[in-house]
Amino acid sequence: MQAILLVGGFGTRLRPLTLTTPKQMLPVLDRPMLEYAVSGLAGHGVDRVVLALGYHDAAFRAAYPGGRCAGVELCCVVEPEPLDTAGAIRFAYEASGMGDSPGTFLVANGDVITDLDVGEMLHLHRSAGAEATIHLIEVDDPSRYGVVVTDRDGRVREFVEKPQPPAPSNWINAGTYLMDPAVIGRIDGGRRVSVEREVFPTMVEDRTLWALCHNTYWLDVGTPKAYLQAQLDLLDGRRGPAVAGVSAEASVDAGALIERSVVMAGAVVGEGSVVRGSAVHEGAVIEAGATVLDSVVGSGATVGRGARVTDGTLIGERFEVAPGTALSDARVPQGV
Repeated sequence: MQAILLVGGFGTRLRPLTLTTPKQMLPVLDRPMLEYAVSGLAGHGVDRVVLALGYHDAAFRAAYPGGRCAGVELCCVVEPEPLDTAGAIRFAYEASGMGDSPGTFLVANGDVITDLDVGEMLHLHRSAGAEATIHLIEVDDPSRYGVVVTDRDGRVREFVEKPQPPAPSNWINAGTYLMDPAVIGRIDGGRRVSVEREVFPTMVEDRTLWALCHNTYWLDVGTPKAYLQAQLDLLDGRRGPAVAGVSAEASVDAGALIERSVVMAGAVVGEGSVVRGSAVHEGAVIEAGATVLDSVVGSGATVGRGARVTDGTLIGERFEVAPGTALSDARVPQGV
């Protein structure tokens, strides 16, 4: 099976981390977020992934010059302009030559990390004779997602993007789709087209859209809180055996305290400093007596002596927090 990963977004909610690095190339523990998505697909028989690129597209090609990632062939295509979700799918399908080997293909949002069983989803897709099948996950607050209402057998009868409360369902579009080539014919070329607002509703009318309701591990890594959660879930063993968060190539003073945090290769954590519930990227420096709580320090950045960085603060690549500064829920640099 072939897959399209939608990785062209600007990652605005994760700025300033995404000023220089596209969201899917941000590190999660010891490798880019993208590799978790690709390796998950590889485990379910996907052997070719098309990256639908836009923002900072060169970063992806530079990271995988051999055209392979997690044992899977990569094909990179760059949208000439932002085409929205469905427009990006059509462009990637045509530009990559996927139509030369027509068959069911997979589409996924590149910032979703999930343990979805694609095989189970494919079984439903084929047995139902669906034109497209989408994965649904149950959430407490569906207001910022696409909400899906299905019949008892899984056929979608309503698709409501970001509904006002009360929502008709708590099952939301989880961002992974199986599609037959006929879907491409539903997408106008050369303009912005939303799969959620235009394509799926027409398929509901035609009774060709199905859904798999499956509460597996799922995380939309598009916000600072979720980006940190992706790291901590690995430390806590929520996705397989628990792993160590402090790289063997980091320099941590014996007098520093690190709790439930990721400290990446080349980072330096000084005497008397405290790092808790946080991610410290490659080459970052936490100087003596500094405190970093529930925050992210970008690669090559510095948190000065005695500074406090707390409550979801993001420090951009190579930026400096002056000694003694106190930051809470902040962005450095500001205004980005």
